[in-house]
Amino acid sequence: MQVYIGRTGVGEGRLPKEMRVYDLLDSLGVEYYRIDHSEADTMEKCEKIEKELNTVICKNLFLCNRQRTEYFLLMMPGNKVFKTKDFSPLMGSSRLSFASSEDLLEILDLTPGSVSIMGLMNDKAGRVRLAIDEDVLKPEFIGCHPSINTSSLKIRTSHLLEKYLPAVNHTPTIVTLPRYEEEN
Repeated sequence: MQVYIGRTGVGEGRLPKEMRVYDLLDSLGVEYYRIDHSEADTMEKCEKIEKELNTVICKNLFLCNRQRTEYFLLMMPGNKVFKTKDFSPLMGSSRLSFASSEDLLEILDLTPGSVSIMGLMNDKAGRVRLAIDEDVLKPEFIGCHPSINTSSLKIRTSHLLEKYLPAVNHTPTIVTLPRYEEEN
């Protein structure tokens, strides 16, 4: 795996939604590092990519309430255990569960395994509330997919918060999820 700066090395055959991510980041002056790889659909596979990029790739969960009227994108460390009973009260919503793949595609133009903060650029109606576990914000860089899980990006945390999120009209809610003894 080779690490590229920006869109260097981007060739033919990329999905339009991936190219839109690069276009937006470039237009905002957000520097990013990119690595291409086989499908990274588990946190175990992401750990190998993390080593190459020298950053942590977040666990991204797309959730909704039972009525499918409220949607949430939660960014959290991959080594933290997610328990809906911890997260739901922080969002003022009861009985959250994973949203359907149909809703994920319709709202964020993403597919399962490719869930990423980059999908918020497609949420023009502002239907999704972004929640970020405070531990994700501690490192200088954040790792994520560019709307497809065959590439990964390394972006300055400050650039995501100060450039990207304002550009896509999303303000994060910072949450503190507990750690459990079985975690790394």
